[in-house]
Amino acid sequence: MTKDQSGTWEMESNTNFDGYMKALDIDFATRKIALHLTQTKIIEQNGDCFKTKTNSTFRNYDVDFTVGVEFDEYTKGLDNRHVKTLVTWDGDALLCVQKGEKANRGWRQWVEGDKLHLELTCGDQVCHQVFKKK
Repeated sequence: MTKDQSGTWEMESNTNFDGYMKALDIDFATRKIALHLTQTKIIEQNGDCFKTKTNSTFRNYDVDFTVGVEFDEYTKGLDNRHVKTLVTWDGDALLCVQKGEKANRGWRQWVEGDKLHLELTCGDQVCHQVFKKK
């Protein structure tokens, strides 16, 4: 694994995305649309500072953060909640905890070879997404 996550990444697989979205209380119609989307992640990393964009034909989501610095995040276009977000390093993986109305919410992201792995967690649901470097 490497700590360098910079690049443009195209989605290859998306396991249990529906279960994850249900745990976030995302409505049926939005879930059905989201399940058919292919996402592209664009990550600009400068040390511990990240600028990230997640793009699809339906919705785009941008979030910038500095590892180790808690911030207020509004998940606009996702589940539209306000959360307190903290991203830290766990070895070569980023570990995110999002505190708000949903328990056990966050994500873990790491690079192996030319693949970016992202595990999204909410409650007892885990979605595993894999992206290939473009």
